[in-house]
Amino acid sequence: MLKVNEKVPEFEAEAYQDDKIKKIRLSDYRGRWLVLVFYPGDFTFVCPTELQELEELYDEFKKEGAEVLSVSKDTVFVHKAWHDNSPAISKIEYPMVADPSGRLCREFGTLVEDEGLSLRGSFIIDPDGVLKAIEIHDNSIGRSMRELLRKLQAAKFVREHKGLACPASWQPGKEALEPKLDLVGKI
Repeated sequence: MLKVNEKVPEFEAEAYQDDKIKKIRLSDYRGRWLVLVFYPGDFTFVCPTELQELEELYDEFKKEGAEVLSVSKDTVFVHKAWHDNSPAISKIEYPMVADPSGRLCREFGTLVEDEGLSLRGSFIIDPDGVLKAIEIHDNSIGRSMRELLRKLQAAKFVREHKGLACPASWQPGKEALEPKLDLVGKI
């Protein structure tokens, strides 16, 4: 499983987007932030609520210089069928990645082998291809895509402001911390 601050190995997969099937590679996103959102499966219950919220924030992710990819073990054909039939999913503009072999799920540590599904996992990869944030949890717990956007903004901030750190619930425009010995015990 990948760890924070490790380079993500190159991958290639099919994705459904704009009523087309296309090949994507990690290297296609070099120089940009990349947010991967793994979910258990198409035609489910919690997943469309997350993916719809992600779509509602998609322009904000793009303003931050990030591309968003959703990932499940479903094929691109199932993604298309879901897109064509679900009111929530029909709005999605970002690429929906197919991982039927589970290779990406396995590599990112989200695969539940005995169920053949992915856990809910969110990953932020910096423009150099280095993993900066991981969130993985039980499939019955839906994520906040607004919080994922905030984490992306914090990751961008610390990359652009070497030596600073973001405190709890930091938001863009708020004060950051400069970790120094004289702060120990004073916060």
